[in-house]
Amino acid sequence: MASHQWKFFRAGGFDQVKLESGADLLNLDQLDQKLWVALACPTNGLEFDPKTAALIDTDKDGRIRANELITAIKWAGGLLKNADDLIKGSATLPLASINDATPDGKAVLASARQILGNLGKKDATTIGLDEVADTAKIFAQTLFNGDGIVPADSASDDATKAAISDVIACVGSVTDRSGKPGVNVALVEKFFAEAAAFDTWITRSETEAATLLPLGAATADAVAAVKAVKTKVDDYFGRCRLAAFDPRALGALNREEKEYLAIAAKDLQITAAEVAGFPLAQVAAGKPLPLGTGINPAWAAAIGTLIAAAVKPVLGVRDSLTEADWAALLGKLGPFECWSAGKAGTTVEKLGKDRVRALLTSGSKAAILALIAQDKALETEANAISTVEKLIRLNRDLYRLATNFVNFKDLYDAGEAAIFQVGTLFLDQRSCTLCITVEDAGRHGTMAGLAGAYLAYVDCVRKGSGEKLSIVAIFSQGDDDNLMVGRNGLFYDRKGKDYDATITKIIANPISLRQAFWSPYKKFVRLIEEQVAKRAAAADADANAKLAAAAAATANADKAAPAPAAAEPKKIDVGMVAALSVAFGSIGTAFAYVLGLFKGVTPPQLLLGFIGVIALISGPSMILAYIKLRKRNLGPILDANGWAVNAAAKINVPFGTSLTGIAQLPPGSSVDYNDSYAEKSFPWKMWLAVILFAYLGFNYYQAKYDDSLPNAVKSTELLGKLSPKYVDPAKATKTDSTNGPVKAPEPAK
Repeated sequence: MASHQWKFFRAGGFDQVKLESGADLLNLDQLDQKLWVALACPTNGLEFDPKTAALIDTDKDGRIRANELITAIKWAGGLLKNADDLIKGSATLPLASINDATPDGKAVLASARQILGNLGKKDATTIGLDEVADTAKIFAQTLFNGDGIVPADSASDDATKAAISDVIACVGSVTDRSGKPGVNVALVEKFFAEAAAFDTWITRSETEAATLLPLGAATADAVAAVKAVKTKVDDYFGRCRLAAFDPRALGALNREEKEYLAIAAKDLQITAAEVAGFPLAQVAAGKPLPLGTGINPAWAAAIGTLIAAAVKPVLGVRDSLTEADWAALLGKLGPFECWSAGKAGTTVEKLGKDRVRALLTSGSKAAILALIAQDKALETEANAISTVEKLIRLNRDLYRLATNFVNFKDLYDAGEAAIFQVGTLFLDQRSCTLCITVEDAGRHGTMAGLAGAYLAYVDCVRKGSGEKLSIVAIFSQGDDDNLMVGRNGLFYDRKGKDYDATITKIIANPISLRQAFWSPYKKFVRLIEEQVAKRAAAADADANAKLAAAAAATANADKAAPAPAAAEPKKIDVGMVAALSVAFGSIGTAFAYVLGLFKGVTPPQLLLGFIGVIALISGPSMILAYIKLRKRNLGPILDANGWAVNAAAKINVPFGTSLTGIAQLPPGSSVDYNDSYAEKSFPWKMWLAVILFAYLGFNYYQAKYDDSLPNAVKSTELLGKLSPKYVDPAKATKTDSTNGPVKAPEPAK
């Protein structure tokens, strides 16, 4: 079998495979993965449908790998008659394009037609995500849909419908594909287990009624009344036993008088909460609990309920309660309390014992489980509907993923943005289109810093909705003079939503050769400004110190002291004059020396010298920047986000220029340069022109250009005619310090 013939294109300085046909996609398993641009990518943080990404990510680890992409392409291509349909990336799938020559294709086609039929589109020839995305609408008119869940409407008889409703009311529900609440096997089993337990518990109360319900239906009220005061009654009898043991404790057991003084000054109510912690009644050795007069006011109502609900029905009418009576009462009602504490099947209790027993004996459980089995029998056919959705999604998205994975066509062809480009950042009169989401700027920057690019980490917030986004933007044009942490801009995501953007972190690297050229001069100017600022600050501090000292001296001076005599005017310091003379002389000498360096220098030589000085200053910076700009690489930036970039995806100067736009006036615009607030600038251009003109004129007067000028405009001819006193410098008489005047030699005959 002949191997597939591949085509490549060069972009970003490296070769990338072309994906132009379905055959190219289907044969990706034959392409050496060393030639893939990426070998893995994350499923989140991309401008790519997350549902499609989840379908391709078969191991559900949050990353799509090369083999998973190949598997998805093979699966989708095998269900289509023509794999070239994958290149189109259409969101709708023609039914005629599904390959019904295979069993899988037939099942998908049948499911697609079932979906359209359920939606009332029986005659439709295409199916799209709109039709398969809403499963509730697809199954709205169907009784069974293969998910093992049956709503009450699935039953054909009222008894089973009512039973399903009771199950939902007691143990909850799960949502059916039709969107309705229903029950599955787990819920049915739970409900009937609870019902059986509740029935067993109720049956015991019927067979042991004499023991468990001594007062019949009123037993529960009696037990509740006893429980309400049990702690206080036990406390009372315990205190009485302690008083019998040692009469000296009686005063403390009944509370001391000073404790009553604390509350006596207040306005007390009949059920004063202040005395609720006091004993139930006055304590004495062997004293029974009074049930009338002498009860703590805070507990009088509860004791009244105890008498009516428990004491009188069980023990009969009495004025007091001995400890033996209390024990007998507890013994009589104790079995009910134990039985009540072991209540089972509470979730179905609200149905009542008669309804529970009817459900247990009517065969409702078997009827519901039969419906669930009937629904489950359609699982294969119904699940094929999700297969239809998967095929539509892959048909739409596979090619786009491949052109951002196998190659980076979307990034380099200046067409549709790559899936990792999440929007555009506008900041500092620039627009940055290579913006990538990040979760942790610190962790991301550790790896991304190796890219050699100028990176700005930006926090984006929509204050209206509270949406937040963190991105890293690449600046690849302009300079970094006004880029700093805290600067604000505006970010637009791919959907057009705008965010307030603030720089939080910067990884500085060269942005452009233009920036590198001016960098040494800017650093020099900044150094001078810093030194001037330091000296000015020091001088200001010194002046302030002297002023403060003078003010302090004046304030502390003796008011009675005679005024000081007028200071004698200083005489001129001869030494200072001499020093100034020497300084000015040195400056003049240096200036003369500098001018002497240019003596005999022609304009071309001067221009070459100027260029040489500029190259000497800016050259190293530009060379270093050029080396770094050539090494800028997108790989570390994406790798820090979970990608596995397999190629040297360089961001060279031309490509980088396309990623960052500089503010420019629209074509045909006009500008009014009359700025009323423009700063007055030094006319350096005029003075430079004057100096250059004077320099050239002096050299012309000295006949230094005569060798390269026509005879008519040579200085010796032109100036000789204009001024009789003009002397040709070449023929001028020179003076020798030893022998006197020396005449210039005659030119050779």
